[in-house]
Amino acid sequence: QVQLVESGGGLVQAGGSLRLTCVASERTFSSATMAWFRQSPGKEREIIAHISRSGAVTYYADFMKGRFTISRNNAKNTVVLQMLSLKPEDTAVYYCAGRWRLRGSSEALLNINAYDYWGQGTQVTVSS
Repeated sequence: QVQLVESGGGLVQAGGSLRLTCVASERTFSSATMAWFRQSPGKEREIIAHISRSGAVTYYADFMKGRFTISRNNAKNTVVLQMLSLKPEDTAVYYCAGRWRLRGSSEALLNINAYDYWGQGTQVTVSS
């Protein structure tokens, strides 16, 4: 069973930065497509970004407008979300997710059902 653990969330002022890290307890981490999602109260969980097994191919949702960067280090079984210029509307619980299946299409990877394992989430709160 794969475990994913997020860290790095917290309270930050608008315009500040946070670096979220997800660690996978799985030696075949490099076989997985990884993603970050977020969920605000009263809203559905939404895709932020996903990254291919090698890290060469990435996708970003439009709402982040170039402020966030996803990356991975397969030697350390980690995937990182670097968040810059944070806004109050970025306040949410942030989740990492992994897909240990056949390679998914870009469209399919936008959906939460594409992923096999999830972390418990880390809270990000951005004050105005």
